Amino acid sequence: MAIPAIVANITTPLLSLVDIAIVGHLGSSVYVAAIVVGSAVFNMLYWLFGFLRFGTSGLTAQAFGANKDDDINLVGIRSVLIAALLGVALIVLQYPLKIMAFAIMNPDDATRVVAELYYDIVIYGAPAVLMQYSLTGWFVGKQNTRVPMFVALFTNIVNIVLSLLLVYVFNMGIEGVAYGTVIAQWSGCIAALRVALFHRDSWSRIWDVPALRRFFSVNADIFLRTLCLISVTVWFTRSGASQGTVILSVNALLMQLFTIFSYFMDGFAFAAEALCGKLFGAADHKGLRTAIRHFVGWGAVMALIFTAIYALFGNQIIAILTDDRTIRLAADAYHNWSVMIPVCGFLAFIADGIAIGLTRTRLMLRSMVLSTILFFGIYFLLSVKLENHALWIAFLSYLLGRGIILFVSLRHTKYQR
Repeated sequence: MAIPAIVANITTPLLSLVDIAIVGHLGSSVYVAAIVVGSAVFNMLYWLFGFLRFGTSGLTAQAFGANKDDDINLVGIRSVLIAALLGVALIVLQYPLKIMAFAIMNPDDATRVVAELYYDIVIYGAPAVLMQYSLTGWFVGKQNTRVPMFVALFTNIVNIVLSLLLVYVFNMGIEGVAYGTVIAQWSGCIAALRVALFHRDSWSRIWDVPALRRFFSVNADIFLRTLCLISVTVWFTRSGASQGTVILSVNALLMQLFTIFSYFMDGFAFAAEALCGKLFGAADHKGLRTAIRHFVGWGAVMALIFTAIYALFGNQIIAILTDDRTIRLAADAYHNWSVMIPVCGFLAFIADGIAIGLTRTRLMLRSMVLSTILFFGIYFLLSVKLENHALWIAFLSYLLGRGIILFVSLRHTKYQR
């Protein structure tokens, strides 16, 4: 279950990477900058709605474990419809959202003009993206990580083919890249819907008030948790930027090691959501405890493997990412912190997956709030003397705190619905 999820995670960034690669040959750095800014805007925007995937996964897995086929179907329909409505709302509110998002990104005038052109087209893929979040969560909850993997691969193939065709055959420039992205997003969504084949149900059952209340209760916790996560991420970038372009670049490159690790750990987290939710729904408490031990064990193994890779080859990985000697020399001072990412972070991913499967989202929110307070407390306490080292100490403490606090909380919760 973990391997297809890992493959899907690795292919997900290809949508923006392909766009960047194509416009990188259009003859102006403005196009590349515009795609980077535009992709960052949509990543920030869609990140807020990640709860559609997580909440749907846990609720579906529990219904699957309890052999409640009607509930499985209703969770999927309910989540997809809510995602579609939210996507339409983003389209309706696209203008004020654009003003706010670009004010945060603050690109130069030339980049802003092209990035807004990209935004004005790609925003129409919002319903498709959000519905895919729901569909991915639904398939994972049904113990099926292969469909999301194939949908991700299909989406990227459509994006590559169409973008190349529209840009180099029809000479549509960045508009061709944008249209290729939107069509790919809708193609992937339609493919996933076609595989899902939800059974028709009455509107009264779909919009059942107690079921909706539980759906939004679970997702509200995840939404607030995401806001905390974004605050840490934004501050990490902001703090690096305040120390100059070299430190900003160093932090961005070293964080790629965290991103690579997260792709693999998210695969195990997806599997934990599905299997723990299934066992929880089936009231198999012994099997659930056994599964949790195995997931923690696998997480520890992956952490040790990545720690060894980063300790032995971390500098070589940075050298692949940049040939700037100044940045590479500056990165050496912080290399040891990046080596500690896997050991400090693996439990946070595993615990999140378990909590989602059990729909213990309030515990997730609580652990995130406490670890966010820990992050800012350590940073402001140490930043005057240790500068960028303080930022990395705070970040690693935040990762470690997230995992330990949530896992201890889960150990003391009763495995009852």
